[in-house]
Amino acid sequence: MEKLLLIDDEVDVQYSFRRIFESPQVEIAAASSGEEGLKLIPKIKPDLVVMDVRMGGMTGLETLRRIRQTDAKLLVIMMTAYGTTQTAIEAMKLGAYDYLLKPFDIPKLKQVIESALQAARAMKEVVSYEHLPDSEDYDVGIVGRSEVMQSVFKLIGQLAVSDATALITGESGTGKELVARAIYHHSKRNEKPFIAINCAAIPENLLESELFGHERGAFTGAATQRIGKFEQCNGGTIFLDEIGDMSPSTQTKILRVLQSGAFERVGGNEQVAVDVRVIAATNKPLEQAVAAKEFREDLFYRLNVVRVRMPPLRDRLVDIPLLVNYFLRKIGRNQKQRPKSYTPEVLAVLERHQWPGNVRELENVVRRATVMAKGDVILPADLPSDLGTTLPAGSVVDVPGPLPGPGRPASQSSAGDSPDLRSVSQTLFRWARGDSKLKIIPAVERELIIHALAETGGNQVQAAKLLGITRATLRKRIDKFQIKQLISVQ
Repeated sequence: MEKLLLIDDEVDVQYSFRRIFESPQVEIAAASSGEEGLKLIPKIKPDLVVMDVRMGGMTGLETLRRIRQTDAKLLVIMMTAYGTTQTAIEAMKLGAYDYLLKPFDIPKLKQVIESALQAARAMKEVVSYEHLPDSEDYDVGIVGRSEVMQSVFKLIGQLAVSDATALITGESGTGKELVARAIYHHSKRNEKPFIAINCAAIPENLLESELFGHERGAFTGAATQRIGKFEQCNGGTIFLDEIGDMSPSTQTKILRVLQSGAFERVGGNEQVAVDVRVIAATNKPLEQAVAAKEFREDLFYRLNVVRVRMPPLRDRLVDIPLLVNYFLRKIGRNQKQRPKSYTPEVLAVLERHQWPGNVRELENVVRRATVMAKGDVILPADLPSDLGTTLPAGSVVDVPGPLPGPGRPASQSSAGDSPDLRSVSQTLFRWARGDSKLKIIPAVERELIIHALAETGGNQVQAAKLLGITRATLRKRIDKFQIKQLISVQ
């Protein structure tokens, strides 16, 4: 449950806030003065403070100053019925998240508070990039033991001890924001704000104002001055997601901030200096965008100081058991239930899928399977019916018909075989020509072992007999391909 502390000496405002916001997900606490609010904060540890500027005793601005001295990460929204430009500027300089005028526009108020709570969640959820298989003590993690993910972890560690600008690239759903937050949480700026902006989700005509703020009268509807995210994030870290969708004019301002640490609000001519670390991410090939004159070359090089390439899930299939176990534990904790387990056949299906949605898609599949499972064990029937219908890089689909074995060379087939092995091998070679990453023999060998173990319920003796190899050879292959035989979540 999230906690919202309202500091306002008007009883009507306290009543209205409880009516509007209190719910099973949000708990409202109220204080009638700045002094009372400062005493409540260490007791209830709120996620967000909404505070009036004018109150009896300590003013809202002085209370804000005291809050920032003790906890710079606690977000504060200021509000008043006596709005002046000077008050707004002073509040934002002191580090307020936003500034609202009474009477409230309820939809706007809800939007600002939800945005602030989302930012608070991002700052408080510590992102671990070390795999803790049995006793995760974190809410959000980047899980993986594959070689490509170990390289990502090393880069996160190197970036965390520096202030270098970073560019995170990779397909949608690979975990780019998690990497940005991990860098932030392990950096020297982790006591300052972290704000994430999805550049693709904000209309082009509003993005520049969102980032840099605007002066009163800068455009139609700009009734008051607004402070942008860069000023709100002064001293902290700003994450610009999907930066490849940014307009050329906004790109120019971002470049200027990176070069000089200063910018101008929309419609203004006053230089605003900030100290903000920029981490950007995109799922677009920026090099191609630069070549097509769709993205500024100088900005690309400013952002691309250190590149973190997030691999697609199909290139780290060895991490699927770890990810599935992690998601099952997470779901179990949230539902206060024992995590479900799953069968080897389920893993075989998951490892054959192409995963165009990457880790995000895998998490959704695990959540669905948890709901659909009738008992404590997830079965293949609990998975979406379209899984396993495409051939991922590095694996093959099920092959009907007899397999080569003692007394039956692969180049021969019996009259009853349908399809015959020669036809199957031709299909495999067609796939290999279309995918340079597909290594036929290792892929087929691994797939056969997984299916043999599934067919025999994990019995190595029977699986070895089915495959026509010794048990010692089977064990070596299991280790080589890192195949999990008994899959369960403790």
